[in-house]
Amino acid sequence: MGMFCQWRISLRSIRPTEGVAVIRSTAGRIERSEIRRALVLLLLSIAAFATTAHAERVKDLATLQGVRNNQLSGYGIVVGLDGTGDQTTQTPFTVQSIASMLGQMGVNLPPGQQLQLKNVAAVMVTAVLPPFAQPGQEIDVTVSSIGNAKSLRGGTLLMTPLKGADNRIYAMAQGNLLVGGAGASAGGSSRQINHLLAGRISNGATVEREVPTLLGQGEFVALELTRSDFANAARIVTAVNRAFGDGLASAQNGRVVRVRAPLDLTQRVAFIAALEDLDIATSKAAAKVIINARTGSVVMNQTVTLEPCAIAHGSLSVVITSTPVISQPNPFGQGQTVATQRSDIDIRKESGQLVMLQAGVSLAEVVKALNAVGVTPQDLLVILQAMKSAGSLRADLEII
Repeated sequence: MGMFCQWRISLRSIRPTEGVAVIRSTAGRIERSEIRRALVLLLLSIAAFATTAHAERVKDLATLQGVRNNQLSGYGIVVGLDGTGDQTTQTPFTVQSIASMLGQMGVNLPPGQQLQLKNVAAVMVTAVLPPFAQPGQEIDVTVSSIGNAKSLRGGTLLMTPLKGADNRIYAMAQGNLLVGGAGASAGGSSRQINHLLAGRISNGATVEREVPTLLGQGEFVALELTRSDFANAARIVTAVNRAFGDGLASAQNGRVVRVRAPLDLTQRVAFIAALEDLDIATSKAAAKVIINARTGSVVMNQTVTLEPCAIAHGSLSVVITSTPVISQPNPFGQGQTVATQRSDIDIRKESGQLVMLQAGVSLAEVVKALNAVGVTPQDLLVILQAMKSAGSLRADLEII
């Protein structure tokens, strides 16, 4: 018989490269079988801790129903531009806005007066009102030109009311614009870096009205998954019932999970905080390929795989070259010198090559196989759609 021992296992981390497991016994001699058993328990606890550390929290998978952002927008005027404002002959609403604003300030313009403004631009101001925003809180705003201004750089937004979907004012915006671009033009030549017709004002709006937000209906709060997934909904229900008691959570469908919460508001806030910090061991994301048809960008996640397929790709190019030709009349003739164009058309067809793509089990292999065809991103869009139709691309295509 082995000796009965009481164990106390602890971990000490002295340096990042040193992790020491200390096993102490309170009863003299230690048997190897008991040491082996203690080490197994220690490794299992470390593995469980590592698994939990990589799990996703409930707040990363779902949001609380009713706790949402609200969109605000308003019409405003930007002044102080360096001659890059709206051309008033083509944007009459800018002149009307200035005349109306001056009239409210007691400045009466002569009847029929035509204003020629170059330093003013009409803009749309947008903002996002976060949940539980209180009067006096400041939020960021985005300012975008709606006329034919050349640049908003250096402009100042005048006081602009921001309204919600119910046409009520929830914030007031004003401030100096920050435009992340630069440009210059002279003598018919121009140079521009980034976009000059939209800018941002940090903390440029002050909240004037609170939007009522309810933390659930009655004794229940509802969690809405950001992506419909029956497996994750079931995992959230299991985790909540294990942590807080059986019967508290139930899944309504693949997106909504109802949880019974305390009625006291203070206790409910604490309960929701603990609920959102629960760790959920999620499954892999669905295989998806995102295609931007305007820019030719293709993005794939790590679960995309390929079935064996063969691809032939060739390209057809048409090149048209125009060369100016000067035709002069004979000496002492009555003709005139005429400038004409001579066009050369060249049609080139590159031979397509049949490429065999083996089954890919990782994203790196998929990218390597697609690059073997030697296509451009624009051609890749068509190839991916054809591969999906042929059943060789194991992923969902989403075109944006």
